[in-house]
Amino acid sequence: MDLFTKAYEYETVRQAKEGGYYPYFIPLDRNEGTEVVYQGQRIIMCGSNNYLGLTTHPKVREAAIDAIKKYGTSCTGSRFLNGNMTIIEDLEEKLAEWVGMEAALVFSTGMQVNLGAISSIVGRRDIIILDKEDHASIVDGAMLSGGKIERFRHNDMAHLERVLQSLPEEPGKLLVVDGLFSMEGDIANLPEIIPLCKKYGVRLMVDDAHGMGVLGGGRGTVAHFDMTEDVDLIMSTFSKSFASIGGFISGEYDVIDYIKHHARSLIFSAAIPPANTATVLAALEIMHDEPERVERLTKNAEFMRAGFARLGFDTGNSESPIIPIIIGDDALTFKVWRDLFENGVFVNPVISPATAPGRQLLRTSYMATHTEPQLVKVLEVFEKVGKENGLI
Repeated sequence: MDLFTKAYEYETVRQAKEGGYYPYFIPLDRNEGTEVVYQGQRIIMCGSNNYLGLTTHPKVREAAIDAIKKYGTSCTGSRFLNGNMTIIEDLEEKLAEWVGMEAALVFSTGMQVNLGAISSIVGRRDIIILDKEDHASIVDGAMLSGGKIERFRHNDMAHLERVLQSLPEEPGKLLVVDGLFSMEGDIANLPEIIPLCKKYGVRLMVDDAHGMGVLGGGRGTVAHFDMTEDVDLIMSTFSKSFASIGGFISGEYDVIDYIKHHARSLIFSAAIPPANTATVLAALEIMHDEPERVERLTKNAEFMRAGFARLGFDTGNSESPIIPIIIGDDALTFKVWRDLFENGVFVNPVISPATAPGRQLLRTSYMATHTEPQLVKVLEVFEKVGKENGLI
């Protein structure tokens, strides 16, 4: 059989495009933060991770431009060999201070952080414990490590304890959990997870890709619960609140140094470009100097959650600017997405396996820079489309 047969016979995307409900890889003409332009039409963006609205901040843009002028466009090599720069190490110091850890290590993408950090500290004789709703990059890092993978039901502390009780004492054990879950916007139960980890001798890593800049005054989920001293590793990306691309892992100096010299995704990838590094430094400075952005973000999320509840939509257990609209059916999810898009609202359709069967949803997310008129308009469109499709 020809290896490419599966590709030639792949009809799903082709049929979706022909039917006019293919919702992915949409080529935007412009992205202005809270609004985007598609084929000349202005659309309110409610499907972005630009939580603090910093991608268009003048200081962030200026920092990126100045970095290109000073350093050029690329480091053209791995940090391990020729691509390390003082600006990257300066960022690492500031990130460690921001999250309250001894040290931090910057990677070129958030995916690479989880692939490299998890696979370097978890060995084949070790055990890694995952929430069933953990991000795919965590799962891939766990699989790459070769360690034994155990999973517990999402945020189910009774089931987690049963899993931990069943594990042998001898191997090293790491529990990895999203701080803020990216699909349904609920928060990891760290006040109960941490005591269980201590009770059963398990190290804890929190992936705070979506919590950083959003919770804990911008310092993340661990700071939200004031439990920084009880967590071993904190990871986050730069592609959300930091308005760039890349990511970092933070923790004790010795542990970070070990990851630095064993993470294949760091050693065998080119370093993060200077412009992206400078962007994160500028975003960090703005987070420190403008805490009101986090407050506005929280208020916008509360406004939308209350609005959806008033209209009768099911928003699950959201506690954040990520607010799902639970649909429960693939075809209807895509149809409602298309109707919203055609009426000027951009959201993300999510179906299995990205979410559990029966939990198909429209992922909506909000920014500190969304204006009240924009949010009111979004609710009006949702009301119209929801009634037309029998959702409310």
